[in-house]
Amino acid sequence: DLGSTTTKAVVMNDKGQVLGRGITNSRSNYDTAARVSKLEAFIDARLSLIRRELDKEPAVAGRVDEIINGLTRNFRREQFIEQLGDLEQTCVANVEGPRFAGKEKAIVGALTEVFRRLREEEADKLFAPDAQRKSDFFRDLAGSRFMQIGEEVARANGVEFDHLLHMYDKSIIEAENRPPSADMNRKFRSAMERVRGEMSSALDTAALGAPIDAALEIDMSERYVVGTGYGRVRLPFPKEHIRSEILCHGLGAHLMYPKTRTVLDIGGQDTKGIQIDDKGIVVNFQMNDRCAAGTGRYLGYVADEMNMGLHELGPLAMKSTKSIRINSTCTVFAGAELRDRLALGDKREDILAGLHRAIMLRAMSIISRSGGITDQFTFTGGVAKNEAAVKELRQLVKENYGEVQINIDPDSIYTGALGASEFARRAVVEA
Repeated sequence: DLGSTTTKAVVMNDKGQVLGRGITNSRSNYDTAARVSKLEAFIDARLSLIRRELDKEPAVAGRVDEIINGLTRNFRREQFIEQLGDLEQTCVANVEGPRFAGKEKAIVGALTEVFRRLREEEADKLFAPDAQRKSDFFRDLAGSRFMQIGEEVARANGVEFDHLLHMYDKSIIEAENRPPSADMNRKFRSAMERVRGEMSSALDTAALGAPIDAALEIDMSERYVVGTGYGRVRLPFPKEHIRSEILCHGLGAHLMYPKTRTVLDIGGQDTKGIQIDDKGIVVNFQMNDRCAAGTGRYLGYVADEMNMGLHELGPLAMKSTKSIRINSTCTVFAGAELRDRLALGDKREDILAGLHRAIMLRAMSIISRSGGITDQFTFTGGVAKNEAAVKELRQLVKENYGEVQINIDPDSIYTGALGASEFARRAVVEA
């Protein structure tokens, strides 16, 4: 599911069981985003197989979650170090050229020290058992640490920090468009060695070997792929391998909640109100018209205007004591209205509460035009993770439709990819 902001993938077996999910930022390169998200889904699927094998081993009873968490964390560390190596080589190669003539040695020396510290010091901190990471995307992790270390190293080496920053900005896009290698088995075995070192002596770590080997030896072959989402036209698939977002979100919501009849999906660029029957077939739908007002992109713009992270909007809005009426959800006018409200002395949390209500009012209008809410109602998309948006939605649904069961799955962002994978499974079964 190639979304405007994130790209998601779901791996399903021929029995309809979800084995793995993967997600990455869509970047400006949908081809790379598709490859990365699919690789992430297969990594998650391999972890599911490892868990299945560990569950059979009496010696690790009660410790499986701890083992899987440690394995996942250390696998990510292996990936991070691999990508750092690629980024370092790219940065060094980009030093060549007339712009830095005569300064190459100093700049390369500074870059070498920055990446040494990233590998030998920061990697362990980022992926320590108790580490809290705001993001798992390589660009976010590497970028924040590069800036902190780079400025210090630049001063110590007599190099302008802007030179290092230029190298990073020029190189990160190149490196990011080369996904990590698919050599999963080596990384899983290296990760497991670190897990053995972290686990207490009370655990017979020798018992981990056979289950891991058994899981890694299982062959997973890709049989059919279906693409959907905002960027689906970029996929090199024949038309029978492409499905619309509407169809995939409808079927995905049906798979998660079979009694669903109405689906609201708020993504990065659009809002969709979808009506489905008892088989998950779309019978009607409506979308926002012409612009991205009231979508995830709008929330991102508001976050930028307030100098906040997108993930901070919902929690701050939940602290509101009153809701400020926002007259427009138009992205073009949002900045001016926000600045006016702040100048009038309104609190940020109250402004944000009003803004979330305005967004959900717009969504309710789209639902109404699609046919209203009947039976169970399912909310999907990235905005479904925003607690303030969910709060306003629940209140508006109750005001307009009474007591309705509202379903919000923790993995709702994968709804479109789930529907696409079910279309793929059906194609295999029917063939």
